Parts: sequence; structure tokens; C-alpha cells
Amino acid sequence: MLKIYQEENKEDFSSLLLLADEEQSMIDKYLKNSTMFVLKSDDVIGEICVLDVGVGILEIKNLAIAPQHQRKGYGKMLIDFVCSKYKNNFDFIQVGTGDSPITILFYQKCGFAKSHIVKNFFKENYSHPIVECGKILCDMVYLKKKL
Repeated sequence: MLKIYQEENKEDFSSLLLLADEEQSMIDKYLKNSTMFVLKSDDVIGEICVLDVGVGILEIKNLAIAPQHQRKGYGKMLIDFVCSKYKNNFDFIQVGTGDSPITILFYQKCGFAKSHIVKNFFKENYSHPIVECGKILCDMVYLKKKL
């Protein structure tokens, strides 16, 4: 049976966190102040970390599904959960991600639309090149959805 619960011991999920954000120093910047929800059945399926970034905006800082559970709708399930949970507390939910076609398409299928771009984010904030779908990421693409 699937269960989503709020997790206080966020550091225990470092292997999942690192799937979505390859650099521990970047995770450390948001982990303490974010809220983590974990999806579990017999084993841990995935997690989502969200953070109040002000002005009525909730931001997804990390979303990761264990490799053996990917492409089964669990990422969307976690997004739908936080959207439902926070719809009366925030106006929008946003996410920043690399300009990877697969990732952008996933968020668009979840109802997000492109909002803005932070130029050279990955080059300036990561110690090594981040590669997704064979592409070196440069800019951070933000997508937003009304709650």
C-alpha cells in the first residue's frame, strides 16, 4: 500500500536527493529549511522537497524517484500531493530545472508552464559539468503552475 508522509530526517535520503541534484553543497543550501515528503510502499519509492520562497510561491527544490520505480507516475503523484496540500496556502508552485527536453516535458505534462530562465546557473553554481540526455546544462529553466 502506498503512503506519503512528511519526513524529518531528510539527510537519511541522500542517495535519492543526489539523483535529482548531483552536488551535495547545493542540496545543503535548501535541505534544512525545506519540507520533505516521502512516498513509500514496501520500500522507499521517492521523495519531494518543497520550500516557501516568499510572495505566495512554493518551490520544488528536489524531486527524485528510485530508478527501479521511475516512469510509473510516482513523480506526478508527489507533485499532485503537494499541490493539493498547499493549494490554500500558496498562489503558485514553481520548479527550476536544467534545459533537458525530458524533464521540461515531464513538468509541462504536470501542468507547469515555462516562467523564466536564470542564465549560466549550472556553470556558475556547480563544480563540474552537469549532463542530462547527452546535453551539458547551462541555464536554469523555471516552470510555474497556479495552485
